[in-house]
Amino acid sequence: MYRGFIIEETPSFSDKNYNTLGSDVLRGYEDAVTDSLISYIIGNDGILDGSAIQNDWFPQVNCDIFISHSHKDEDLAIALAGWLWDNFKLKPFVDSCIWGYVDDLLEEIDNNCRNVGNKTYNYKQRNCSTSHVHMMLNMALMQMIDKTECLFFLNTPNSIRLNDIETCTLSPWIYSEIGISQMIEKNPPKRYNRKTFSGIEKANISDSLKFKYNLDLSHLERINAVIFNQWAKSKFQSERALDVLYEIIPAPQL
Repeated sequence: MYRGFIIEETPSFSDKNYNTLGSDVLRGYEDAVTDSLISYIIGNDGILDGSAIQNDWFPQVNCDIFISHSHKDEDLAIALAGWLWDNFKLKPFVDSCIWGYVDDLLEEIDNNCRNVGNKTYNYKQRNCSTSHVHMMLNMALMQMIDKTECLFFLNTPNSIRLNDIETCTLSPWIYSEIGISQMIEKNPPKRYNRKTFSGIEKANISDSLKFKYNLDLSHLERINAVIFNQWAKSKFQSERALDVLYEIIPAPQL
């Protein structure tokens, strides 16, 4: 990752169906998911190959921009992905669209752990499976944020509690993604080496259980609709489009 930005206002999506376009782009990144866990069992002791599961269920893809968002803003994130592709041919990444089957993986593991005929899950085993799958997803998120060039954080009331004195979120995944983007090493794109550049499963239970996390957004630079419109006028595509964005918003001096 090289730069991170807070999206305070999005461009107008009214002139095209960017949501459909974004869905089409993101669908192209999906890999086939294995339907059964049998192939992941190592030996005769029933141990699952966690590394193989992560590689197959959370595959890494080559993208330019990681879009961090609340699950309630998924349609907005997909529309932004379509806008980025349509205007600049930049490859966006929206994890909920590509790795959204995490609950399917959990259910597959938990169903395989139940005794035949038992309709309930073992509490300790359920906690264990959730921990493993969520750690796989978190590691995949870290790797993806590290390999994309930019992170765009959709700053909406769904992501941040605006009535708090401190900047807080109720989403553990936003908390993790923003934290990762702050801590990982910032790597300028290789092209800059060649030139100088300035620049528990019941819905009623889960809905009532909430945690609050403080967010440090000081390392992210702000983008509004004016900047989006200025950027779109450049008409450049791919890497050069990102160069233009960096010129519009120069990197802070260290």
